[in-house]
Amino acid sequence: MTFDRVVVIDCRAHLLGRLASLVAKEVLSGQKVVLVRCEELNISGELFRNKLKWEAFLRKRTAYNPKRGPFHFRSPADFTRRVIRGMIPHKTQRGAAAMRHLHCFVGIPFRFQKIKRVVLPSALRITHLRPGRKFTRLGDLAVSIGWKYSEVVKKLETKRKLRGKADFKAKKATALLRKKSVSQAAKEIKKQAQVLQAYKYPVN
Repeated sequence: MTFDRVVVIDCRAHLLGRLASLVAKEVLSGQKVVLVRCEELNISGELFRNKLKWEAFLRKRTAYNPKRGPFHFRSPADFTRRVIRGMIPHKTQRGAAAMRHLHCFVGIPFRFQKIKRVVLPSALRITHLRPGRKFTRLGDLAVSIGWKYSEVVKKLETKRKLRGKADFKAKKATALLRKKSVSQAAKEIKKQAQVLQAYKYPVN
């Protein structure tokens, strides 16, 4: 991964462990990472098996006062953050600084909707899980253990997709209109076009 100001990763169809290990390495090196659509992450193994693992984890608590932790997060975003935290020395100053570089979200918040999102090919389920093997969607696991906002996120994602389609349609129409205007005014702007092309600036 190249070093950028902020990297926004679309978590859809990535394997949780593989994604977490790559992200942990990046945040430790100082890269700011934002994970969106954490509910679409995948875990190998069927839902029943992963739920049993969760229930075993749920039994881990402070005997004399469970309020002291460990804390069992239900939200896919918090769940993902905790998995990544397990791969970082978060109790050291360096680890704490790395965790401040990480942000996880369910769905895609408005401020990240128009930023380019990337995927990590080395963490995709399609390339690393044998066809026919069972896997669990993290959102489904979260719902089965008590996460209550699945329907809310689904509605917001539907609205975002509709808004995105409308924006893309408008952008396409504007680009077509600009191309048509440039071709119509080709004779009038011939000199200017030559200057722009000399500097490798696209006229169309």
